[in-house]
Amino acid sequence: MLRPVLLRPLLLAALLAGIGSAHAQLPEAVSLLLRSANIPEDAIGAIVLRGNTTVLSHGAERSMEPASTMKIVTTAVSLEQLGPIFRGRTELRTSADVINGVLKGDLILRGGADTDFNADVLEHMLQTLRNQGITTIKGDLILDRQLFQPARPDIGAPPFDESSEFRYNVIPDALLLNTNLLDIELNSTEGKLKLLMMPPLDNVSIGSDMKLIKGNCARWEDGWRPPEYVRGPNGQLQVILHGTFPQNCKKATSINVLDRTDYADRLFRATWKRLGGTLMGSVREAAPSGVAPTADPVGTRMLADHVARALPEVLRDTNKNSDNTLARTLFFSLGSLQSDGWLGSRPVAMAAPEDTATRARQVIHEWMVQHNIDDQSLQIDNGSGLSRTERVSPRLIAGVLQAMQQSVWAPEFQSSLPIAALDGTMRKRLLNSPAAARARIKTGSLNNVVAIAGYVPDADNQLCIVVAMINSKLAGNGNGRAITDALIDWVAKSSAMPVIAGQ
Repeated sequence: MLRPVLLRPLLLAALLAGIGSAHAQLPEAVSLLLRSANIPEDAIGAIVLRGNTTVLSHGAERSMEPASTMKIVTTAVSLEQLGPIFRGRTELRTSADVINGVLKGDLILRGGADTDFNADVLEHMLQTLRNQGITTIKGDLILDRQLFQPARPDIGAPPFDESSEFRYNVIPDALLLNTNLLDIELNSTEGKLKLLMMPPLDNVSIGSDMKLIKGNCARWEDGWRPPEYVRGPNGQLQVILHGTFPQNCKKATSINVLDRTDYADRLFRATWKRLGGTLMGSVREAAPSGVAPTADPVGTRMLADHVARALPEVLRDTNKNSDNTLARTLFFSLGSLQSDGWLGSRPVAMAAPEDTATRARQVIHEWMVQHNIDDQSLQIDNGSGLSRTERVSPRLIAGVLQAMQQSVWAPEFQSSLPIAALDGTMRKRLLNSPAAARARIKTGSLNNVVAIAGYVPDADNQLCIVVAMINSKLAGNGNGRAITDALIDWVAKSSAMPVIAGQ
């Protein structure tokens, strides 16, 4: 007697894989939105995996601009290679003696990819010096950025766009203090524009030639023009804001406009002076030694240090907020650090003339080989996706997400991704979808690029991998977001088809 039975798991998977691999047809909801936006179907690459089954594959092998979904690669490899206890650090070191409260030589501020090195941390470290009885630094303050090579990757780098002063464009180095940002509050009342700048910097002021206009406060950035800073007599610096600003409007922004040596100099002096200290020398960059950094430089001792948050916490800020500077710091860390020894990290000896970015690319390639992921489609510039040269296929991103499902650090990785309808860059998306509060999705957006990549539980609560990239000049104005959201929603509503056989 013939009766229906469930197929054995391996046979079921094989049959589903055969069915799924032939499924190149996009869901109707996605196709309709593409047509309504006049975006051709060959402008989208997409893949959906349910376990080892390819449910959907449409242009998935094509190498495309990924925007910030490239952070999937950077954060995944960072977590696996550096480990969850990895922490960047900053040190204050010296080779000089302290006599009667005077440091009789130079003070070295040594960078170690500390993603939390802000103005408050600097003040705490300097208070530690004061607690040791140090009141005067007779020598210079030396800024040691040598962990990354080149030490100042920002110098000579072409601007990504016309807004190089904004936070998302900051290029990190190994000693990035307070992200080199000035927090500016603009308040226009009674026909006057009042400005407040934080943190306080020694001998630095802020001014403006912005014209007050009748306009929409919510669109204040429409009148913004790139600011500048000028040197005055006696070492004075003035930051000058340009453009227009609406009347009766109060807004805050952060800008990266000062040279970072100037910034560190002025912030250090202002903080040290406030704590009652004196710096007699100058502030200068450390000269290249030609030797790879070591955990304990010969002839120096540590006076104070700061250790950053553990890597999983940094990953959450990187992916949930799509922070380019953090992603780039992780990328450089892959090329300069390993996960043991130096309080969770230690420098890697690098053979000249290989730079840090080159080594990071090699580390990523080796990780792909170890996980049997074909990386021919992968072109990495800085690891953040804020690039017009980075390329990757949806298939490769899906492979990385698959590998991280099997990783011992899978919980840490998945918790770094934005949760649909709840937080990060997904907090306002898919509010009325079954994917809400369940899907974990990294987003990506540039001019002419919209992308998503992550994990979506389907209607059977089986975790699916979903990746989609749209490269089209028509992807803006919400079109690309609607299309990729429709794909996520389709997966969340889908159910695996039961396979029945007779015997």
